[in-house]
Amino acid sequence: MGEREVDWSALPMELLPLIGKTVQARIDVVRFRSVCASWRSSIPPLRGISSPLLLPFPYPTNSAGSQSFLSQSTIYRLEPPDDNPNLSTCSSKSWLVKVEEFEPGRVRLLNPLSSLHIRFLPDSFPKVINLLDFRVVEVGKAYKLQLSSGMNIAGVNKLVLFPNSAWTSCVEDKLIFGLFHEGKLGYVKYGDENWTFVDDHNFYYDDITVYKGQPYVVDRLGTVSWIDSSMRLIQFSPPLCGLGNQKHLVESCGELYVVDRSFDRERRFDHDLRRYRLCPKTVNIEVYKLDQEWGCWVMVKNLGDQVFFLGKDSSFSVSATEFSGCKGNCIYFTDENDIGVFYFENQKTGKIVDFQDRCHLFWPPPSWLSSKSSSKC
Repeated sequence: MGEREVDWSALPMELLPLIGKTVQARIDVVRFRSVCASWRSSIPPLRGISSPLLLPFPYPTNSAGSQSFLSQSTIYRLEPPDDNPNLSTCSSKSWLVKVEEFEPGRVRLLNPLSSLHIRFLPDSFPKVINLLDFRVVEVGKAYKLQLSSGMNIAGVNKLVLFPNSAWTSCVEDKLIFGLFHEGKLGYVKYGDENWTFVDDHNFYYDDITVYKGQPYVVDRLGTVSWIDSSMRLIQFSPPLCGLGNQKHLVESCGELYVVDRSFDRERRFDHDLRRYRLCPKTVNIEVYKLDQEWGCWVMVKNLGDQVFFLGKDSSFSVSATEFSGCKGNCIYFTDENDIGVFYFENQKTGKIVDFQDRCHLFWPPPSWLSSKSSSKC
């Protein structure tokens, strides 16, 4: 027997708002509302963050009333639609890209890990990309502080927005948590005149994320804590005591992992400073998962089909089986602006440029992007 077709537009109206409110990603809300008129009227359109969102400057400055702005970018996984007639001749591999709205109504493409602006695109690259023309999955968001000129503010390692649900669009209801270079953890609310430190004693936090609706942080000893509504840190795990230099928090399949990265130093020429300097180079990565029943850390020796990405301002995971052309059981990371990859199968690290079968995740853009516009590869 063949599969029975379902008329989704005929679902009972009382179910639609219940289903719609479970959709968290902005692109999925747009797709939900595009099914038909009844689906579109069942949930309201999303309002974006007021642009620009004005915040106090995170450091003392000589300029009275110095302000910074919150910039948001979204990381997407793009794939060609099933009905693309050119898939037999075009590459069907997925593409990972970060999209930043740097001015109202204007966006630019960034490398999803290094966050560098992709300035040089092929001539065949379309001028307009309609995300509804492709299979699109939102895999993460990233935030940064900028000056009014668009320049990033130095000294801020990572920002997260809380709550991070697409349905909490009122800026007065949101908190911005920030990690600064010296390891301090602070937060600010819309309308505050200054940032407030969460912990005046521990200045050694490495990463922050929102997991299961709560902000979680990890310090340099690998102790994971969550932040309650009164801005108190509640210890979630014992110290990891890993020997690595930097800890990352990554959510994968509903579980929270700590990635412990070890650095060496290598001498590189800095084109901005016009001199050589010592830069960190990743030499080893270990992954741990908390056994909550026994309250101890367990080393993970195989990620299966999962792929971890450690970016400059966000970390996330994807399933290789859902990511066309991607191989699992590895971790992508950045050393300065270079992208590297760590393989669990042989415990080796290397630069992604040395592995041509992995480069397509980030560059060049797949041919089916231009074929959607021009009907040819």
